[in-house]
Amino acid sequence: MADDEIDFVAEGLLDGLAGESRAERLALLEYLTADGVTLAELRRATASGTLMFLPAERVIGGRARYTRAEIAELSGIDEAHLLALSRAMGLAIAAPEDAFYTDSDLEIVRMTNVARAVGITDEDVLDMLRALGRGLSQAAETMRTLPLRLVLEPGMSEHALAQRYASTVSQLAPMLAPLVSGLLNLHLRQMAQSEAINSAERSGGRLPGSREIAVCFADMVGFTRLGEEVPPEELSHLAVRLEALTSYVIEPPVRLVKTIGDAVMLASVEPKPLLDSGLALLAAADAEGEDFPQMRVGMAAGAALSRSGDWFGRPVNLASRITSVAWPGSLLAEREVRESARDSHRWSFAGERRLRGIREPVALYRARPRIPGDGGDGDR
Repeated sequence: MADDEIDFVAEGLLDGLAGESRAERLALLEYLTADGVTLAELRRATASGTLMFLPAERVIGGRARYTRAEIAELSGIDEAHLLALSRAMGLAIAAPEDAFYTDSDLEIVRMTNVARAVGITDEDVLDMLRALGRGLSQAAETMRTLPLRLVLEPGMSEHALAQRYASTVSQLAPMLAPLVSGLLNLHLRQMAQSEAINSAERSGGRLPGSREIAVCFADMVGFTRLGEEVPPEELSHLAVRLEALTSYVIEPPVRLVKTIGDAVMLASVEPKPLLDSGLALLAAADAEGEDFPQMRVGMAAGAALSRSGDWFGRPVNLASRITSVAWPGSLLAEREVRESARDSHRWSFAGERRLRGIREPVALYRARPRIPGDGGDGDR
């Protein structure tokens, strides 16, 4: 064995494998080593079960070339802050001696110097990276799966699958940066059009703080019980379908804040469009037929604070609690929502309920679409 060759057996990279599986893994390891993949990369990918994706990683990010200390020196960012940046983005932390970072990683780290130069604090940069990391990690999982569906065939060896997957990724890679950048710009423009800064905030020289917002949650009834009866793949399909239905029925100023397994959270600066979206989502779920669970929606309004794309405050907590007591196929809202949209929808009093975590009983109202010519709402 030459000095620079890796003893895969001694390094434990073939542990637990025998026969054809061992031969396939050996072929993949030899291919990766010949392509310049380091032992540290092989160990990391083997431990995480992602060895097959290493060729595609190199197509997207380039070759791992730099240790943590080298990245810090080249970027002018101290190692402690470099670790903070990596954790904020949700990335793995490499051992100090491992050449883990690529040229692409170096450019990302260097960009934080631009933020510093214009006066953005390190903490604000970390907040931004946490938000980007959360969203892009979900996007990356979807993008990883799509080419895999294109190339996966029964009986393929690890080596063949790794090569075909990397080849497909290389064809798709040129669209990734323009796609992500373009979508981000679209959302930034939409936010700029809807973000309101009042005169007090302008005169005080501070960003918008808490503000009046309407919030609703919509979840699938019986999803937990369904999880005991159907395969995980079917549950995943339902969650994906819920997000697609939600995206189809909402329009600005309503915004999809996040998905939470079997539920979605929506927010709007105006209650009426949010009511319309909630009712439209109930109708869309019913139109899916028996294979899709019924939905229920809870809605509240009040002062809340926006941070990193999410909302925090009493209306968020209250809307979540209301959703938990809503009937299947219904939208329940508290009094403030009813008062702000009393003439645009039909309302019926649904009683007062004590909700978990809410000190006082809450008066609840069921909302329905207004029927042309309807003369009253029948509430109390």
